[in-house]
Amino acid sequence: MLVGHVDLPYGIKETQFFTTYYSKGIDWYAHHFRYANGDRKIAEICPYFNAMKAPARIHQHLPGCKFLVTFRNPVDHAYSTYKMLVRGAFVRGTFDEVLNLRPHIDDGNRYAKHLTAWFDQFGPERFLIMRYEELRDDPQGYLDQVCDFIGTARIPISDHARRQRQVNLIERAPKSRKLAQNARHLGYWLKRRHAYGLVAALRRAGVWEFCNGRGEIFPPLSPEQRAMLTERYLPEVEALEELLKIDFSQWKKPGAVPRQAAALGAGGT
Repeated sequence: MLVGHVDLPYGIKETQFFTTYYSKGIDWYAHHFRYANGDRKIAEICPYFNAMKAPARIHQHLPGCKFLVTFRNPVDHAYSTYKMLVRGAFVRGTFDEVLNLRPHIDDGNRYAKHLTAWFDQFGPERFLIMRYEELRDDPQGYLDQVCDFIGTARIPISDHARRQRQVNLIERAPKSRKLAQNARHLGYWLKRRHAYGLVAALRRAGVWEFCNGRGEIFPPLSPEQRAMLTERYLPEVEALEELLKIDFSQWKKPGAVPRQAAALGAGGT
């Protein structure tokens, strides 16, 4: 919805500069905004939240920027992270196996810990904190908050736009893990060279889906798994409530299964 209203990275949604590609240098990053002339706000959408080095790196280059953070129920976020790791052939195994072997899944849900690090670097006044449920239940109100915070005119979401949105769900594991690994390496190689047009063309041709999908369907979390995860992340939820003085009591209920909505993705924080 922000396309055409703010200047976003050209040709790609997530540059991943302050994590994966930081060694390429700030000029590599700036090249993504080569068509920005200063008439509009400049923005990037990227999951830097739990990257330990990202706050200091961003502060070095962009000390005056603002941040939008949308928190999702950590139970759903944990399972979504697992599916992305499997789809990209970073891990193999069941969710329970990977959960106990990959601390990255838990680390991504330490919301209060990471947010405190960002607050220490920039100050809390530079952050707009929202909840996933706001996006799900009132996308127009959610977008209005975003526009007001970044200082741009509000953008109406038409009924047509709502119908056209697709849910970014990860439904299947890769049929071939080796093929998925090779596709991931190719994707990184192309992005390092700003070959985003080719990345997009391969997506339209179905290449990435062919490499990363077509395998077994991911089952929904069982009631027992949801209860276990709710208990596992309860201290984190309570720490976030204490930090922000926001009620997250809905996340403390083991039976809270998320509803799907056409305007939502299932990717990240």
